Amino acid sequence: MNSPALRAVSVGPLIERARAYLNQEDCERLKAAYRFSDQAHLGQYRQSGEPYVSHPLAVAELCTEWRLDVQALMAALLHDTVEDTTATTEEIRERFGPEVAELVDGLSKLDAVEFRNREEAQAENFRKMLLAMARDVRVILIKIADRL
Repeated sequence: MNSPALRAVSVGPLIERARAYLNQEDCERLKAAYRFSDQAHLGQYRQSGEPYVSHPLAVAELCTEWRLDVQALMAALLHDTVEDTTATTEEIRERFGPEVAELVDGLSKLDAVEFRNREEAQAENFRKMLLAMARDVRVILIKIADRL
């Protein structure tokens, strides 16, 4: 069987890509973020049947193509934990540092507001993206990877 739902999810390909430009210590930090995300999303599945962690892993892998730094890659792995699990921004801050926590928080805020219509949503999303870019362009890059 070669069904996507039956394939094992592995951090290996992400680490191999990251090793091209990150040091060993950063790769270990990346593995720790993956383990946290994997554990936080345990029991969650995508519509395809794949474990949910396959999504943040794919986002992080795409971010390696842009050679984003380790904090951004960790945030990519953790970006749905605060929204979709019991994990908190403070827990992310304690385990992975303030920079990663701020990136995750910025990503969560981009999705936080609901709107009456599509035009209102697009205008607000554009405003939020401009604000996020002014603070840290990595938030926008991770969000773009999240949408692809």
